[in-house]
Amino acid sequence: MKRPVALALLACALLPLAAFAADEAALEKGLTDALRYDRAKGERVAPSGPALQAYIQAGYLDLKPSVRADYTDYRVLKKPAPFMGQSLVLVEEEYMSQYIGCCVDEGVSAVVRVAGSTAAMEKFAKANACTFQPKYDPAEELTGRNLGLSLPAGRYAKLSCHENDANP
Repeated sequence: MKRPVALALLACALLPLAAFAADEAALEKGLTDALRYDRAKGERVAPSGPALQAYIQAGYLDLKPSVRADYTDYRVLKKPAPFMGQSLVLVEEEYMSQYIGCCVDEGVSAVVRVAGSTAAMEKFAKANACTFQPKYDPAEELTGRNLGLSLPAGRYAKLSCHENDANP
């Protein structure tokens, strides 16, 4: 009798962890689909908006971008999220809501803090009309453009899936 009760208590304790892992997997899938390229249609598989909204609802991103510069929203994650075996720390979304001059390159980029092999990201980039920077320097991009954003010291990589990546 004690064993079923103990197992039930253990299951109740682990259930939120399983749900959390499933939520993280769903978030990653949504963002991955927004980056994935359908060569037959000549476009990304899914829009980025719903994927980013899911991260907002899950508490990873603020409703408003950390910074908007030109056509790009820079969104620093409040807490790292798993993404292709790495830790997602920044999402860049470029889109045109209002014409402010040349030249918008619509799409999304994912910046990760590297902890191990980036082979999955490289493979994804090649298969999905993206570019991959295995040694990305966020300080150069964020500080150099006077965006007022910074990331902690570390090794970073960037997966960029924009129109110009698909149509160079």
